[in-house]
Amino acid sequence: MLVAFSVAPSVAADSTGSVSEAVAAAVAVVRASGLPHRTDSMFTTIEGEWDECLAVVKGAVDAVAAYGPRVSLVLKADIREGFTGELTGKLDRLEAAIDAQEQAQE
Repeated sequence: MLVAFSVAPSVAADSTGSVSEAVAAAVAVVRASGLPHRTDSMFTTIEGEWDECLAVVKGAVDAVAAYGPRVSLVLKADIREGFTGELTGKLDRLEAAIDAQEQAQE
């Protein structure tokens, strides 16, 4: 399964509104997990089995909770039994489809 999630404290640490220190703590949990992952400006996506993915999400939430009394979590999952390597596989198929459409338009 793929799990895309965003976790941050509900209250910023300072007047700039930045939550980067808390988010860095969450990403450290993801990296330490050993699961395949990708982090972008909005979400971190991890790939694994139910129990291991949800354990990583919980660990990330716990890490962020150290920065404030309230945590916001947004989570989306793609559950597809029997498939692995989808963190990159889905993107590879998308790029191939885009290339095919562009070639058809030429």
